Amino acid sequence: MKICICGGGNLGHVVAGFAASHGHDVQLLTRHPERWSNNLTIDTPDGKTLVGHISRISNRPEDVIPQSDLVLLCLPGFGIADCLKQIAPLLGVGGLPPVGSVVSSTGFFFEAFRILPPSTPLFGFQRVPFIARVGTYGHSAHLLGYKPQLSLAVEQTDDAESLRQQIETLFQTPVQLLGSHYEVSLSNSNPLLHTSRLYSLFKDWHEGVSYARVPLFYEEWTEEAAELYIRMDNELQALLAQLPVRPGSIPTVLDYYESTDAPSLARKLRSIEAFKGIPAPMKSQSPHTSPSLGGDRGGLGNYIPDFQSRYFTEDFPYGLAIVRQQIQEHRMDAPNIEKVYQWGLPLTSQQSLLT
Repeated sequence: MKICICGGGNLGHVVAGFAASHGHDVQLLTRHPERWSNNLTIDTPDGKTLVGHISRISNRPEDVIPQSDLVLLCLPGFGIADCLKQIAPLLGVGGLPPVGSVVSSTGFFFEAFRILPPSTPLFGFQRVPFIARVGTYGHSAHLLGYKPQLSLAVEQTDDAESLRQQIETLFQTPVQLLGSHYEVSLSNSNPLLHTSRLYSLFKDWHEGVSYARVPLFYEEWTEEAAELYIRMDNELQALLAQLPVRPGSIPTVLDYYESTDAPSLARKLRSIEAFKGIPAPMKSQSPHTSPSLGGDRGGLGNYIPDFQSRYFTEDFPYGLAIVRQQIQEHRMDAPNIEKVYQWGLPLTSQQSLLT
């Protein structure tokens, strides 16, 4: 297939390199083409090294969108609408390729319905296909974890099965079709996972408070954060019961993580290999000081929350905002989601288009 990847972040690197290494013609739309090599190296959890050749790299949509068989956005929530507006006029050139997003819980389908031609086939993942981290920007990346199966929502096409097969071929992973875009747009993954942990870490923060060290985001997951995550998920599950989604299409967090309560969920999140070594989103108040992952927690220190991190700028004004909007539209009560949302949104530097 001839695939256009839009976005050069963690997932953009790994998806582009993975697809190219498996023989697909990959083109890349990125704001920084000058920083990219045409040869991209990806290391995998099983010790393999994948090398993919990117056939064209550009910051001009007209260079890479026309004649693509598939367009895949690997973008944060705040980049989706702008990208769709740029590519929309080009989708009629040579037909209407399917347009999808590797992350669907930050508003992709809602924006695509609004911006793209109504005949554009759309697809989106329920959870990202890889756990990914950039190595050297534009040159290498780390594929830290695979998913055993991918779940996909498809809209605006009469041949969803063909698109499912294309995605299965692209990612070399079994793909199941879901019944509705709600099943990928509303997620108990990052929008609830990240925000519950952030709240438990920083709910007492205010100007003048600093921390002695940077805790590990997952490996030090607490029962308090796990309990809040479960309560927020219960509120999401109540919303799903009011929507045209199939029962069980979005598993509860306890089912997904094979847990029974907050203590077992906390233990599970602390043990996931691909999550190890990831620090909480914090920054040093002294620009030349490296974050410390050791020492005692709390007290006066050098570190404060990094409100420019995507944990904040993505998951509150986009991911959690979409869940909250649906809850409000259905006149439901969700005190835990509301509490976390009202705490986190003012800390971000952006305001969601959904608020």
